[in-house]
Amino acid sequence: MSSQENVPVGDEVDHIVAAWEDQRPDLDARPLALFSRLLRLGRHLDRIRRSTFGEFGLETWEFEMLSALRRQGEPFRLTAGQLMQETLVSSGTITNRIDRMVEHGFVSRVSEPSDGRVVYVVATENGISAVDKAMEALLVVERSLIDGIEPGDNKAAVTVIRTILERMDSE
Repeated sequence: MSSQENVPVGDEVDHIVAAWEDQRPDLDARPLALFSRLLRLGRHLDRIRRSTFGEFGLETWEFEMLSALRRQGEPFRLTAGQLMQETLVSSGTITNRIDRMVEHGFVSRVSEPSDGRVVYVVATENGISAVDKAMEALLVVERSLIDGIEPGDNKAAVTVIRTILERMDSE
C-alpha cells in the first residue's frame, strides 16, 4: 500500500505532497505544501482581482498604476520613471501603458512648468474615481476571505510570506 492511500482527507496539495513523498522518499517535499498553496492562492486572487477591477472598467495593470498615483495624494502625479519603480515594469512597457491610460481618460501627461523636460503622469478625476471604487470593492471581497481567521494567525501568515518575499526580492 502506498503512503498516498494512507493520506488523511486533505486538499489537492496534500495529495501532491504525499505522492512525491511516496515516489521520491529521498526528497524533502515539505516546501511544496506552502509554495503550491501560494501558487494556487495567487491564481485565485488574480482571477478575483481581474473580475473586481473589470467591474470598474480597469485592467489589473491599470489599477496598479492608478493605485500608485492615488497613494501619492494630491495632485496624484508621478513621473514615468517613478511609475516604473512603483509597478516594476520596463520603460517600453510603461510608455505603452501610459498611452493606453491617456486614451481611456484615466491619466494625463503634464509638463513641469519650471522644467519642460520633466513630464508627470497625473490621475484624472475619472481615474481617481475608478481606482477608489475598485479598491473599496476589492477590500470587501478580500476581507471576506480572511473573515474568521484569528488576528494572530493572520499576522503570522503575513510575517512568513513577507520573509519569503524579502528573500526573493533581494536576489
